[in-house]
Amino acid sequence: MSQIKFYALGGLGENGKNLYCVEVDRQIAILDAGLKHPSGDLLGIDAIVPDISYLASRKSDVVGVFLSHAHDKAIGALPLLLQEVPAPVYGTGFTIAVVKDLLHENKMDPEKYSLNVVDRDKTIDFARFKVAFHSTTHSVPESSGIAVLTHDGAIVYATDFTFDQNVGAFYQTDFTKLSKYGEQGVLALLCESSGALTVGHSTSDINLIRTIRDTFADAAGRIIVAMYSTEIAHIQRVIDEALKIGKKLSIIGRKAQRMIDLGETMGYIRIPKDKLVNLKYLDEENTNEFSDVVFLVTGERHEPFFMLQRMAKGFDRLLRITAKDTVLMLCPPIVGTEKIAAKTYDALYRLGVKLVRVDKKVLPPSHASTEDIKLMYTLLKPKYVIPINGEYRYLQAQGDLAIEYGYPIENVPVIDNGEVVTFENGVLELKHDTVMNASIMVDGNFDADVNDVVVKEREFLSQDGFLLIIANIDARERLMLNEPEIVSRGFMYMKDNEEVIKQIELIYRNITAKQFAAKYIDWRVYKESIRDQVADYLFKETKRKPVVIPIIIDTQSDKICKVL
Repeated sequence: MSQIKFYALGGLGENGKNLYCVEVDRQIAILDAGLKHPSGDLLGIDAIVPDISYLASRKSDVVGVFLSHAHDKAIGALPLLLQEVPAPVYGTGFTIAVVKDLLHENKMDPEKYSLNVVDRDKTIDFARFKVAFHSTTHSVPESSGIAVLTHDGAIVYATDFTFDQNVGAFYQTDFTKLSKYGEQGVLALLCESSGALTVGHSTSDINLIRTIRDTFADAAGRIIVAMYSTEIAHIQRVIDEALKIGKKLSIIGRKAQRMIDLGETMGYIRIPKDKLVNLKYLDEENTNEFSDVVFLVTGERHEPFFMLQRMAKGFDRLLRITAKDTVLMLCPPIVGTEKIAAKTYDALYRLGVKLVRVDKKVLPPSHASTEDIKLMYTLLKPKYVIPINGEYRYLQAQGDLAIEYGYPIENVPVIDNGEVVTFENGVLELKHDTVMNASIMVDGNFDADVNDVVVKEREFLSQDGFLLIIANIDARERLMLNEPEIVSRGFMYMKDNEEVIKQIELIYRNITAKQFAAKYIDWRVYKESIRDQVADYLFKETKRKPVVIPIIIDTQSDKICKVL
């Protein structure tokens, strides 16, 4: 008798944060450990990652972490996971190289962890199952699908793939292996859903090539290309087109430079050393106005837009954009970057540059469309289809697609994070259990979770600002040593609100007198009373809710008491 379970701690009903688990007779294989980038309303939050408390409680059952490719949505949460579950990690050469760089960035020594480069021609054997990797087509080199091979059939993990045939050797799909899985028997296909609402096949990059060539041909001055640093295939395409017309290249962007250095070292990116230009800082003698150079401005999420704004406003140390320049935007806005993108376009239009904005429809899709998903069904012939990787409407769209293809509805479970699909002897159970799952908001590093209270306080600060009430007292002698100092930031202009300030001072004096009259000063009640009464007064007076922070300094004990 065998039991196989599948569940997700992230990646279902959302875009990113992919972390899926296949459990075979209690041995757990983790498929990817990614992060999700926050929307604009999560102020100061850099990333959202899965809560891996459940896996930490069962870390002795985890046999390995198997990575599909080198994007943040697949590997971004690995530093957090390895701190709690130090299991062996498996991936292709490029993926593991980027993982090592990611660990260095998070001040973790890669040598302390078991990071294994896989041979896609071999299987990795465990007590209850085997794991095999197969090459897939995506926008980074050596992207892989993963198959967990069990006695009841294979569980095939197919995320972030297309079947585009116009790609280089490092991006080609292994159709032979996919067909072999289908012949040997596939119990369940875990298939990505991000493109399930796009009808047809995911197209090649012919439109992108035409756009790049036309832009380069029409440019009279310098050419500046803005891109996302993780899109290695697109970066290589720009490099190739620039070299064809005799241009040199300059890479601007810390992460892109690291990715390109890795790619060059491993042979995934081809760029002659004599065609690379290292820019010097701008000064009176150096303007970096090279007409024979294509400047690649790269970064993650908002970074290309931010750098272009600095260049347009003359603040950047390497490049200053002028009206003579052509700017090619190969980084259409993604969730959370729409506002900064709009401001960037406005700044560039104001300068009078020739701005070429490339729509998402022109860029080669990185996700399987409806016909690609159906082709995957045909190759693998899975008994069950489980939609993964996408917001709920995309999961449901693939569920509908599978039913249209011919699957009975009971063989296409559309589930949420934490919901457990169980197969007993190769048969899906109708009842689903659950495991604990949640999200962790990361601010800067993985050392601590930024909880909802902190995010709410940041929201208040962004909307209504804060008010400091700073005062000195002598607690032993029961003396107010000065009038309170009122400091406002982002709330009101002090000189125009003298009556409000006087009322806040009156509230402070009344509460202080009440505390002085008591036998003992209750510091908690003292500070909370000031905070609450001032906040109530300000809301009645202004209909706004600034964060009120009383700071009471006892000069006798030299103790500072603060409420946050």
